[in-house]
Amino acid sequence: MGDAPELKLKEGDPAPEFSAFTNGGGTLSLKELRGRNVILYFYPRDNTPGCTKEACGFRDRFADFEKQGAVVLGVSVDSGKSHDKFVEKYRLPFRLLVDEDRKIAQAYGAWGQKSFLGKRYMGMFRMTFLIGPDGRIRKIWPKVKPETHAEEVLGMLR
Repeated sequence: MGDAPELKLKEGDPAPEFSAFTNGGGTLSLKELRGRNVILYFYPRDNTPGCTKEACGFRDRFADFEKQGAVVLGVSVDSGKSHDKFVEKYRLPFRLLVDEDRKIAQAYGAWGQKSFLGKRYMGMFRMTFLIGPDGRIRKIWPKVKPETHAEEVLGMLR
């Protein structure tokens, strides 16, 4: 499953503010979502097997997240154009944030040194933050199994 990140933030900390472009050419800031639970999930890359499984898991349970009053947001370093294709191909009903400059990932500690087959490189960790209506981090998943993750997050909200 790769390396686990060193956690910069802990549960109870205020979630770092952000403002970013989204798929479809919009913009979104965390401030706009105050008063709701926000699921902020970081993933390595659009259209790769694990990321697709994870995104489709959130898609397939999207109505349940909405019933819980939660907003689902995916974050990767892909471009808006890449996000648009990913959203269209898999009919994703939630927004993806464009983090090409890695500012959001770095603020949350989701960007760092990883290793694969003995090679070290900088990359995005697959991790998720549940941000409460008060803007504080309620739960952090530093390592995520793409196949079952959406269900796990939903369990925290219920």
